[in-house]
Amino acid sequence: MDNRIIAKDGNVMLRELKDSDLHELSEYANNEKVSVNLRDAFPTPYTFENAKSFKEMVDSQNPKTFFAIEYQGKYVGNISLSIGNDVYKKSAEIGYFIGEPFWNKGIATKAVNLMTSWGFNNLNIVRIHSGVFDFNKSSQRVLEKCGYSKEGIFLKSICKNGKIYDEVRYAKTI
Repeated sequence: MDNRIIAKDGNVMLRELKDSDLHELSEYANNEKVSVNLRDAFPTPYTFENAKSFKEMVDSQNPKTFFAIEYQGKYVGNISLSIGNDVYKKSAEIGYFIGEPFWNKGIATKAVNLMTSWGFNNLNIVRIHSGVFDFNKSSQRVLEKCGYSKEGIFLKSICKNGKIYDEVRYAKTI
């Protein structure tokens, strides 16, 4: 397998981000239906310059934990693991997004399964977790299909676009 390829399952592959992905990244990320489910650190609107800056950050990572999701040979989104520090150094937070044209094709489920396995096998971690906005039912279903357990609901813990929401916490351990 090419060293730029991290993991593969049928028509879904995780690989390093390429310069040629940046136009699609800026297009898919500059979508309210995507950004509404992401943290405010994710720029809105999302420009080509944001995509270039993001790739520079990814390229400087050691170890790399941000990857492109490819479906049927096309870039469709990103997935990452953010390793904790201090007493959380054996845990990581998973995050991902898929461009709207590729929703409801099972891509996120395959990508989360691939990233989860890769993380446990390569990063010396024992737990992967995610906090999902309560209105993001699709992402909750993805995590549940991937064997993540709902650990709890953090009441009124999210402020997104001036509104308060609950956060649903999921985790998977080895």
